[in-house]
This record gives sequence, C-alpha cells and structure tokens, in this order.
Amino acid sequence: MKPSTMNGMGVVDFGRDICGSLPQSEQREWLITNGIGGYGGGTICGTLTRCYHGLLIAALKPPLGRTLMLTKLDEAVTYQTENVFLSCDRWAGGRLTGHGYRHLERFRLEGTTPVWSYAIADALLEKQIWMQPGENTTYIQYRLCRATSPLTLSIKALVNYRDHHSVTESSREGDVWKIQTSTHPKGLKVQAFEEATPFYLLSDKGQLVPASKWYEHYLLTTEQYRGLNPLDDNFHAATLRTSLQPGETLTLVASTQPDPNPDGQAALATRTQYEKDLIQQASLPSDSSPPWVQQLVLAADQFVVDRVLVNEKTDEPTVGKTIIAGYPWFGDWGRDTMIALPGIALATGRAEIARPILLTFARYLSQGMLFNTFPETNEAPGYNTVDATLWYFEAIRAYVEATGDLELLAELFPALAEVVDWHIRGTRYNIHLDPADGLLYAGETGQQLTWMDAKADDWVVTPRIGKPVEINALWHNALMAMGHFCQLLNRSDSEYTALSQRAASSFERFWQPDRGYCYDVIDGPDGDNPALRPNQIFAVSLKFAPPLAPQRQKAIVDICAQQLLTSHGMRSLTPAHPDYIGVYEGDRYQRDGAYHQGTVWSWLIGPFVQAHFKVYQDPVLARSFLTPLLHHLKAGCVGTLSEIFDGNAPFIPRGAYAQAWSVAEVLRLWRLLAQ
Repeated sequence: MKPSTMNGMGVVDFGRDICGSLPQSEQREWLITNGIGGYGGGTICGTLTRCYHGLLIAALKPPLGRTLMLTKLDEAVTYQTENVFLSCDRWAGGRLTGHGYRHLERFRLEGTTPVWSYAIADALLEKQIWMQPGENTTYIQYRLCRATSPLTLSIKALVNYRDHHSVTESSREGDVWKIQTSTHPKGLKVQAFEEATPFYLLSDKGQLVPASKWYEHYLLTTEQYRGLNPLDDNFHAATLRTSLQPGETLTLVASTQPDPNPDGQAALATRTQYEKDLIQQASLPSDSSPPWVQQLVLAADQFVVDRVLVNEKTDEPTVGKTIIAGYPWFGDWGRDTMIALPGIALATGRAEIARPILLTFARYLSQGMLFNTFPETNEAPGYNTVDATLWYFEAIRAYVEATGDLELLAELFPALAEVVDWHIRGTRYNIHLDPADGLLYAGETGQQLTWMDAKADDWVVTPRIGKPVEINALWHNALMAMGHFCQLLNRSDSEYTALSQRAASSFERFWQPDRGYCYDVIDGPDGDNPALRPNQIFAVSLKFAPPLAPQRQKAIVDICAQQLLTSHGMRSLTPAHPDYIGVYEGDRYQRDGAYHQGTVWSWLIGPFVQAHFKVYQDPVLARSFLTPLLHHLKAGCVGTLSEIFDGNAPFIPRGAYAQAWSVAEVLRLWRLLAQ
C-alpha cells in the first residue's frame, strides 16, 4: 500500500493561497529525520525563524550531540529574461530579502519529504529534501519539470557548526571565526576547526566553488518571541552555478560521511520504499484508514531512533532503540517514551521496535525508578520522576496484550517486582507507600516529579508534593498489571492483589462530593488541593483504573469536557482558577510559569477520548474529538502534531513543533475506536 501523500493530493498540499502569503507560509514548518537523532527543518517560505532550523543537524553522539552543519541554501535562478530569488531571509531590524515565496506555486509532502514547486514564466522548478535513514546525510534535489529553454541555477551554501540549542557569533574577541573548506572529488570538505567533525558538501552536477564570508544577524523571530537571543550568523562556504535542461536534475548531498550514496534518485527510492513499508506494516484497515492516519504513521516513525548502549561487563557497544520526546529540542525521556510507546509502536504494527525499547530502558532501572532524561553530555541520567516507572508497567502491559510475548515478560518480571518493593519501602525523593492507606506519596521541596514538571532555576511551578491523583491511579494500574502478569506466568498474585485492593479502597479519598470531581493532590504540605486539572482523567481512562462508581466516572468526564477540553487537547488548569494563564509566551520564566497553568496539552486528548468512550460507549462521538487535531496536520509543523497550544482560543500552537506522545495518542485512540 502506498502512503496517500505519495503521488497526487495528500494530507499536506498547498497552493498559492498559502505559499504566496508570507504570514501563512512562515508559520508553517517542515521536518525531516534520519532515525539516529539527526534532523532538518525550516519554514515553507525559507526564512530561518528558530536556532533549530537547518538542512543538516547531525546527531554526532546518536541520538544526541545534535549539531547544526548545513544551515540553508540560498537559490537564485535565471530563466530567459527573468532573474529571481527563490530564497528568503530576515535580518536584524526585520528587513527581508529574497521574497522567493512569491514564486512558490505549490508546497506538499510526499510521505515525509517536503516538495517545493517554483513557477517562473512557463518554467516549473521542483525542489525536495530528505534524509538517508541511519546516516547524518541530507539530500537536496532540484528538477526542472517544465521549461522551453535551459534554466540557470545559482546556489549559496550557508554552513555553521554549533549546538542546535545555541546561536553563533562569528566575531569572537575581535577575531573572526573562519570555517575551512578543502577539495573533495565531488565537492568540498567543510570543517569548522581542527577538532570539529567535518561534513561533506557534494554535487552531481556543476562545481562547488569555495567562498569565505560571514552573513551576520539573521533574525530568528521565534527565538525572539521566546525571550532568547534572536541573532545568528552563518558562513557562506561555497557557491554552485549550473544550468538545467528540461527534465534534468541536480542533487546536492550534505553528509558527515565522506562517501554517501551520490545517486540522488536511488537515495530517494530508498526513502520512498522505506515509508511504503511502514504503511504496509501498519496493516491499516482499507475501509477506515483515511490519509491522515497514514500520515501519522509516518510521523510516528520520526521519533524512533537508535541509542548506542555499552555493555557494562565487556564495554562493547550495542544498538538499542528509544523514542525522541519531541523535535526540535527534546531528547529521549523515560516518561514520554513509555506514554508514547503504545501509539508509536503498537498502533503502527511495529511491536518489534517496542521490545528493544522496553529492554533498553530496563537496563537503567535504579532503586526501583526509571530515569527521566538522558542528558546531552556524559552525565548520569536524571531520576527525578515518579510516574515514568509507573508508565513503564502500562507500556509492558500494552505490549504483552498486543503480542503475547511471555518470554519478554518473564525476563522483565523480576525487575518489575523489585520496582514494587522499592516503592513499598521507599526510594528517592520521598517516594513511598503510605502504610496508613496504601497510596503512593511523592515529593520533596525543590523537586518536580510528575509530568507537570516545569522548573525555572529554583522555582518549581507545580510541585504537587503529596499524593497526586494520576500517580495513584497509575500505582493501582501497575499493581493490577502485576497481578495479571503473575497469572500469565503461573505465579502467585496474592501480594499484588492485596496491594491493589487497598489502593482501590483508599482512592475514594480523592473524591470531592461538594465539587463533583477529584482532588488533584491529597495529603500535601498545605492539605488537599482541589484545583480542577486534567490529571483525574486517568482514574477513568487507564486499563486498570481505580473502581470508581459509574456516576463518578461520568462526572469526571463531563467536568473535564466542560472546563478543560479544547479543540487541540486538554487545558492543564481550569480557566476559573486564579492561577490560570491562557497564553504561552514570554521569556523562560513566563513560559515555564504558564506551561502547566492553563496551557493545552495535545497528548491529553488520548486519555480524554478513551475515558469518554468508556463512559458513553459511542465510538463515533468519541472519534469526533480527534478531528481538530487532524486539521492541525496542515498547520504548525505540517504532517505532525505540536506539543502544546495556548489555553485561550484560537489555541495557537506553541512549544515543540513535533511531539511523540501527541502523535502516539491520536494514533492509539484511532486504532482503539476503529476496533
């Protein structure tokens, strides 16, 4: 089965109404990935608006160590008597040059490959960009699809060498940083300094002529909006000038490999076949798998990456799997990976990648806890999370249910039993079972342990110390899962049955009869917290949710629908609360202050829809809540789903422009409702 976005009109296919409008085309972005953590991205119109924009952002220590190498290509064409720029740049002060979007007749995605079609008189020049799976290699191919005479193409290659979180200042203490270029049989070798990893800029047509000039003060408007340094410099390393006849192509390759496949057509065929295989493997029902589902299957794959693991006994490296939490700035997070895994792997028919991910993360269990983040450096992983470990149980439960893989379950079971033991006797950050009621307590001053984890320096925005509602719903779910695992493995389940029954009985403490919904946290330093937040939805949506009475389940779903639900997910706090912040903007303190104080999280549409279906048993009605997010595939970063949105209408997308658990939850719920 072919992805619907290949050939013909796909999910993302824009004409001049979008392409020719700078505001419309600049607010839409594109993303390409390589399966090892490297990526590329930019705006449809070609302006750089983020420090994370570039054609080759290589993962030098896969899946991290992400380094901007090839920033952009500035193209100009001469056709008959017309000379036009296809590029567009914005400089300090807001000045624009190029305006190439005025010639952009069409933009579309073919699979995940962005394709631009530029019209100059009767000529039609097409450009497409993709990455080679498993390599820090980006291809940029131009094709003169239509013309009555040759077209001359001039291309400036702008390069860099910096961490993708930062910006470059070319002048340092009065000296100008000069990136070095040297010859290569098919182009140039580019190296920032002696210890830097070089990359290679190659062409199958024309000659790359070295250049040496810094272009200073590109204005990155999104970074400016985020209260960060918005000025970046890029180095003009080479210029290529060549002529194309109708039907001819030009392929440029940027790679950390000295000898990448120079055949652009063969490389594109490899990428296309790879994506066709993904769709085929997903086994989507032909009568109920609209094009957006296929697009999300491809989007889901963009988060699956390799992680190199070192055997503690032999020091031998092996390749495991993990999930990037989101592009452009997140790495692999324990919590995000476990929440996303059922949608990313199981809903797409790729259980074979779930298995190594579950095994990979088992290696990092420590004192009964799964890590929160892998750091970008060689520091030890951080374990400041109470829920990542509990989501690990749910991911294993979903995997075993989908595959029947009792061999893996038997291998992991001793570690899971040890996790429960650690939680009973107590582990880091005051995480422990309260013997008085069988509920899980977590938290200490200065730490953020739940998914509401915003922290700016020493300020923990939502500390939630005590017994959070979703943590105890997950704790009950994990205990019930352990009882189920015992039955599958012919072990005694009496210990876990007793623990789960105690937790279920005490869960009644969360109910607020006067308000008709659950406390967000009980037994906190300041008592019980009655704030209306979405966390209680898990007390309904989880497979082994606490046994709340049906009328209470309905009350939770209804109050969440009435006060928290939006077109793109659930608000993190009701607008009626005095701490509500409806717009996610400003510097780091302002943004972190809004992150979980009203901002909409798209991944929460999953548990909401699941809870709604559980209560109302109407799959058509439940599925209708997914529709607005499907429309979002044509906005933000096209072909994928954003992390967050403003809490106030019109719910502008914010945060990471592609988020794993957002994509995963929509896929998971579509599959669940389709069944």
